[in-house]
Amino acid sequence: MSIAVLSVLNDILPVLIIVGCTFLVYAIIVYNRPVIGLYTLTGYCFLFGLLGREIPSIPFGIGIEFLGVFTLCILLIQYQRFNWARLNCPLFWLYLGWFALSALQLVNPAGPSFMGWLQEFRSVALNPLIVVILSLLLFESKRELQVFMKLVLVLGFLAALNGIKQKHLGLFPGEQLFVETSPTHMIWGKLRVFSFFSDAGQFGAAQAVLAVGAAVLALGSSRPLKKIVLFLLCGMFLYGMLISGTRGALFALFVSGFFAVFLSKNYKIMIVGIVAGALCFGLLKFTSIGNGNYEIRRIRSALDPKEASLNVRLENQKILRAYLADKPFGEGLGVIGFWGHEYNSDKFLSTIEPDSYWVKIWAMYGIVGFVLWFCMIMYLLGRAGGTLFNLKDQKLKVQLVSLLAMAAGLFVCSYGNEVMNAMPSSFLFNTALSWSFLTLRIQNKENAAS
Repeated sequence: MSIAVLSVLNDILPVLIIVGCTFLVYAIIVYNRPVIGLYTLTGYCFLFGLLGREIPSIPFGIGIEFLGVFTLCILLIQYQRFNWARLNCPLFWLYLGWFALSALQLVNPAGPSFMGWLQEFRSVALNPLIVVILSLLLFESKRELQVFMKLVLVLGFLAALNGIKQKHLGLFPGEQLFVETSPTHMIWGKLRVFSFFSDAGQFGAAQAVLAVGAAVLALGSSRPLKKIVLFLLCGMFLYGMLISGTRGALFALFVSGFFAVFLSKNYKIMIVGIVAGALCFGLLKFTSIGNGNYEIRRIRSALDPKEASLNVRLENQKILRAYLADKPFGEGLGVIGFWGHEYNSDKFLSTIEPDSYWVKIWAMYGIVGFVLWFCMIMYLLGRAGGTLFNLKDQKLKVQLVSLLAMAAGLFVCSYGNEVMNAMPSSFLFNTALSWSFLTLRIQNKENAAS
């Protein structure tokens, strides 16, 4: 027995030493420049899905909390180095209130399972609060905003590239196993591309809003080469959206585009944007142009009110409306959707597919919780839009329009799919809101310095 243990230790000891030394170096780097921890978390939120599929024996999802809490601990150790008063803003207090309400759902009278509550609590309350705290404390300058934007675009590009690889070159072994066990990703012999993400719906929505974000940055740039690169990225993201086969991504695209046009406050852009949007809508809704292409045909079905999956969702919502009529606070976290199947299979709600993050919030928190959540998000988006009216720095304004357009698209698209509660969309949404509270402060700080 002891010989066997020694043999195993001899095999894994070199690996443990390498991992330990690497982490020590990383810890020193983050200690000296904590924003690196937030950049690392950004990349991890995009890429951990690929790792999880190829090495399923390791729970890579917990790495999100690990990186977030580790970086937060670094901040606490050096608490005198940071201006904690930055947390005194509506975004932090509203998210802290939502965190508390989510914690209280553990004692919901419906008696949801602890593990179901814990798993849902991570994505619906814990991770968003950690991301907001880190963003408000660590992002301090225009340079950091530029680095963040470039990082997101590069990661989006890698996701699109991997999606194209899945479509035209084939799948990695872990991806193939995922498709075989997830029938919704192979329809009539056609792959719904998902790239690094948890599913095709998440990938399609993210690519749609990134396309709008890249287009906004391109239009706001005065450098020809940068414009070309950003427009090429926009085209690549649009192709990624198409091959995802996600019909809801079309609404993310339209809403993000409309929000960007509205926030631009440029009447020429507004007119051109509205005409272009109406033209695209008309071509998809009232013509059959492009129907020979499967991806276009599937996207077009999003505008068909008789579409089968839409009617199934509406029927499910009718059932939920009747069931939740006398449950104003819902049945608790983790009772519906994936964690409902996993940990609360004895609950009626676990037999109903939410097919929507909005519906999921309604089922878990009840109509009271849903109204609070909806009003909170609408207030934050509205306040973020209002920040633009006080921004004089044109570069900051363009970048904030890009981020807020993406956030608005993810929020609305979440009515049709579970989008803004999963990574990386959750991370992108919450950092976008955080930047809306930071840009004015950065502008004022730089004006004072000059």
